[in-house]
Amino acid sequence: MTQREFSVRALGEIAIRCVDHAAMVAFYRDVIGLTPLNDVDNSPIAFLRIAEGFAGHTAILALFRHDIEGAGRTRASTTPPATGPGSSLHHIALTVPWEEQDAVIAWYEHLGRDYTIEHFDWVGWRGVFTFDPDGNTVELVAKDPAWTGPSEPPSAR
Repeated sequence: MTQREFSVRALGEIAIRCVDHAAMVAFYRDVIGLTPLNDVDNSPIAFLRIAEGFAGHTAILALFRHDIEGAGRTRASTTPPATGPGSSLHHIALTVPWEEQDAVIAWYEHLGRDYTIEHFDWVGWRGVFTFDPDGNTVELVAKDPAWTGPSEPPSAR
Protein backbone atom coordinates (compact mmCIF):
# COMPACT_ATOMS: atom_id res chain seq x y z
CA MET A 1 0.00 0.00 0.00
CA THR A 2 1.43 3.38 -0.97
CA GLN A 3 -1.32 5.68 0.29
CA ARG A 4 -3.93 5.84 2.99
CA GLU A 5 -7.09 4.10 1.80
CA PHE A 6 -9.51 5.15 4.52
CA SER A 7 -11.11 8.34 5.82
CA VAL A 8 -12.49 9.11 9.24
CA ARG A 9 -16.24 9.69 9.12
CA ALA A 10 -17.19 10.64 12.68
CA LEU A 11 -16.06 10.99 16.25
CA GLY A 12 -16.82 7.74 18.08
CA GLU A 13 -15.85 8.57 21.63
CA ILE A 14 -14.42 11.22 23.88
CA ALA A 15 -12.83 9.74 27.01
CA ILE A 16 -11.94 11.89 30.01
CA ARG A 17 -9.96 10.94 33.10
CA CYS A 18 -11.94 12.45 35.95
CA VAL A 19 -10.80 14.06 39.17
CA ASP A 20 -14.31 13.71 40.68
CA HIS A 21 -15.94 10.84 38.81
CA ALA A 22 -19.32 10.98 40.59
CA ALA A 23 -19.68 14.74 40.09
CA MET A 24 -18.72 14.43 36.42
CA VAL A 25 -21.29 11.67 35.86
CA ALA A 26 -23.98 13.75 37.55
CA PHE A 27 -23.09 16.84 35.48
CA TYR A 28 -23.12 15.15 32.08
CA ARG A 29 -26.22 13.10 32.91
CA ASP A 30 -28.30 15.63 34.85
CA VAL A 31 -27.15 19.03 33.55
CA ILE A 32 -26.17 18.25 29.95
CA GLY A 33 -28.70 15.43 29.54
CA LEU A 34 -26.58 12.59 28.14
CA THR A 35 -28.11 9.15 28.52
CA PRO A 36 -26.16 6.51 30.47
CA LEU A 37 -25.38 3.31 28.59
CA ASN A 38 -24.19 1.38 31.65
CA ASP A 39 -24.61 1.43 35.45
CA VAL A 40 -22.80 4.73 35.86
CA ASP A 41 -23.26 4.88 39.63
CA ASN A 42 -21.45 1.57 40.27
CA SER A 43 -18.80 1.43 37.57
CA PRO A 44 -15.37 3.09 37.38
CA ILE A 45 -16.17 3.95 33.75
CA ALA A 46 -19.36 5.73 32.74
CA PHE A 47 -20.50 5.53 29.13
CA LEU A 48 -22.94 8.29 28.15
CA ARG A 49 -24.67 8.50 24.77
CA ILE A 50 -24.04 11.69 22.81
CA ALA A 51 -25.72 10.76 19.52
CA GLU A 52 -26.52 7.94 17.11
CA GLY A 53 -23.04 7.95 15.63
CA PHE A 54 -21.77 6.32 12.45
CA ALA A 55 -21.72 2.75 11.13
CA GLY A 56 -23.15 1.25 14.29
CA HIS A 57 -20.82 2.98 16.76
CA THR A 58 -22.82 5.22 19.05
CA ALA A 59 -21.06 8.53 19.74
CA ILE A 60 -20.29 8.48 23.45
CA LEU A 61 -18.63 10.36 26.25
CA ALA A 62 -16.67 7.98 28.46
CA LEU A 63 -15.82 9.16 31.96
CA PHE A 64 -12.98 7.18 33.55
CA ARG A 65 -11.90 7.31 37.15
CA HIS A 66 -8.31 8.50 36.86
CA ASP A 67 -6.98 5.58 38.89
CA ILE A 68 -8.00 2.76 36.52
CA GLU A 69 -6.43 1.55 33.30
CA GLY A 70 -8.36 1.86 30.08
CA ALA A 71 -8.41 0.71 26.49
CA GLY A 72 -5.41 1.25 24.26
CA ARG A 73 -2.97 0.65 27.11
CA THR A 74 -4.00 3.89 28.80
CA ARG A 75 -2.32 3.81 32.17
CA ALA A 76 -3.89 4.61 35.51
CA SER A 77 -2.54 7.28 37.81
CA THR A 78 -2.79 7.82 41.53
CA THR A 79 -2.41 11.54 40.85
CA PRO A 80 -5.54 13.29 39.54
CA PRO A 81 -5.09 14.77 36.05
CA ALA A 82 -4.60 18.45 35.36
CA THR A 83 -7.82 20.19 34.36
CA GLY A 84 -8.81 23.62 33.13
CA PRO A 85 -5.88 25.69 31.82
CA GLY A 86 -3.37 22.99 32.89
CA SER A 87 -5.00 20.32 30.76
CA SER A 88 -4.24 19.41 27.16
CA LEU A 89 -8.02 19.43 26.59
CA HIS A 90 -9.13 22.87 25.38
CA HIS A 91 -12.89 22.25 25.43
CA ILE A 92 -15.65 19.84 24.51
CA ALA A 93 -18.28 21.02 22.02
CA LEU A 94 -21.57 19.16 21.79
CA THR A 95 -24.10 20.12 19.12
CA VAL A 96 -27.68 21.08 19.85
CA PRO A 97 -30.32 22.38 17.42
CA TRP A 98 -30.42 26.16 17.03
CA GLU A 99 -34.01 26.27 18.26
CA GLU A 100 -32.97 24.62 21.55
CA GLN A 101 -30.18 27.01 22.52
CA ASP A 102 -32.55 29.36 24.34
CA ALA A 103 -33.65 26.33 26.38
CA VAL A 104 -29.99 25.64 27.24
CA ILE A 105 -29.63 29.21 28.51
CA ALA A 106 -32.89 29.01 30.49
CA TRP A 107 -31.80 25.64 31.99
CA TYR A 108 -28.43 27.02 33.07
CA GLU A 109 -30.14 30.05 34.62
CA HIS A 110 -32.62 27.79 36.44
CA LEU A 111 -29.70 25.80 37.85
CA GLY A 112 -27.74 28.94 38.73
CA ARG A 113 -24.84 27.93 36.45
CA ASP A 114 -22.35 30.44 35.13
CA TYR A 115 -22.23 30.52 31.34
CA THR A 116 -21.06 32.68 28.48
CA ILE A 117 -22.26 32.99 24.90
CA GLU A 118 -19.94 33.43 21.95
CA HIS A 119 -20.76 33.99 18.28
CA PHE A 120 -18.49 32.59 15.58
CA ASP A 121 -19.56 34.65 12.58
CA TRP A 122 -17.03 33.08 10.22
CA VAL A 123 -19.03 29.79 10.35
CA GLY A 124 -22.43 30.87 11.68
CA TRP A 125 -22.14 29.13 15.06
CA ARG A 126 -23.24 30.27 18.50
CA GLY A 127 -21.77 28.53 21.53
CA VAL A 128 -23.08 28.48 25.07
CA PHE A 129 -20.12 27.74 27.36
CA THR A 130 -19.98 26.48 30.95
CA PHE A 131 -17.59 24.37 33.04
CA ASP A 132 -17.93 20.80 34.21
CA PRO A 133 -17.05 19.86 37.83
CA ASP A 134 -13.44 19.07 36.87
CA GLY A 135 -13.00 22.53 35.33
CA ASN A 136 -13.22 21.52 31.66
CA THR A 137 -14.93 23.98 29.33
CA VAL A 138 -18.12 22.54 27.83
CA GLU A 139 -19.77 24.19 24.83
CA LEU A 140 -23.26 23.52 23.52
CA VAL A 141 -23.02 24.80 19.96
CA ALA A 142 -25.53 25.35 17.18
CA LYS A 143 -25.45 26.67 13.64
CA ASP A 144 -27.65 29.66 12.87
CA PRO A 145 -30.01 28.52 10.10
CA ALA A 146 -30.13 32.10 8.78
CA TRP A 147 -26.34 32.27 8.35
CA THR A 148 -25.38 33.02 4.74
CA GLY A 149 -21.62 33.43 4.89
CA PRO A 150 -18.75 35.03 6.75
CA SER A 151 -19.24 38.58 7.95
CA GLU A 152 -15.69 39.39 6.87
CA PRO A 153 -13.20 37.82 4.47
CA PRO A 154 -10.95 35.11 5.97
CA SER A 155 -7.85 37.26 5.39
CA ALA A 156 -9.24 39.94 7.70
CA ARG A 157 -9.47 37.57 10.69
